[in-house]
Amino acid sequence: MELQDRLEELSASGIGIAAISYDSPEVLAEFAERRGIRFPLLADVDSSVITEFGILNTVAAEGVGSNKDDPNVVADVAKYVSVFGSNQMIVGTPYPGTFMLDAQGRVSARFFEEFYRERNTTSNVMLKLGIGVSPIAAIEGSTAQLKFTAYPSNSSITVGTRFSIAVDVEPNEEMHVYAPGAEGKGYRVIGLNLEEESMVRYEPVEFPESEIYYFEPLDEYVPVYHEPFTILQEIVVHADETVEARMAEMDTLTLSGSLEFQACDDAICYLPTSIPLSFTLDLDNPDRQRATTR
Repeated sequence: MELQDRLEELSASGIGIAAISYDSPEVLAEFAERRGIRFPLLADVDSSVITEFGILNTVAAEGVGSNKDDPNVVADVAKYVSVFGSNQMIVGTPYPGTFMLDAQGRVSARFFEEFYRERNTTSNVMLKLGIGVSPIAAIEGSTAQLKFTAYPSNSSITVGTRFSIAVDVEPNEEMHVYAPGAEGKGYRVIGLNLEEESMVRYEPVEFPESEIYYFEPLDEYVPVYHEPFTILQEIVVHADETVEARMAEMDTLTLSGSLEFQACDDAICYLPTSIPLSFTLDLDNPDRQRATTR
């Protein structure tokens, strides 16, 4: 499990980990021993805590109830419970996700998905919260105007994985690059542009807050980045049987694209630059286990 793999890194960042499940203490103990889990696994056998947090998956009960053949129920089951039918469902389960609590036990952030097969990785959550992660398979480069490091949040992915490619950018002294909004003035906004890939979908790129720069020669105000910053391209592996079948015949997936930007100093705007990038990720075939309804 990724949580276990990242446990030391999370602890060093001041983050404690606990996982809650509807499983019994005996089942969780066996799972922890088998998988080498060293953080608390909490048994919520009657799903009372899951219910109190408002994340009980009630669709599972509908999927095995008297209206299980209703087209609307069937559609909900496929989206929120199991694309493989009611025989794959367990009543009492929560919608999978992550809560972040502060020192007072208050929820400070939450990460949940509408489609039950899409899962945020731990590393992706850390990146989105601005908590540093150790770059994996990083690509480093530099030009006369800036330095950059590009890396995926995870080295391996599977069906439904929600992960990110991060690009850390450090403009050189007295240099700036353009932020969203500058395109209206004719400048090229810095961005990671990835080629289309049918196995994944790309979410809108996440940019940090920019600053307004006054360019005196043209008497204009433009949003820019002067200081080091990070852009995040979130990516979701499609969670359907077609992708799962294709993935079973592959070992890796390569995503290619380019880092594009235009840099300027106080006197000169340099030509737009495009730097090719490529990221190869290992593919983990889903380990689907048969389950019975309880």
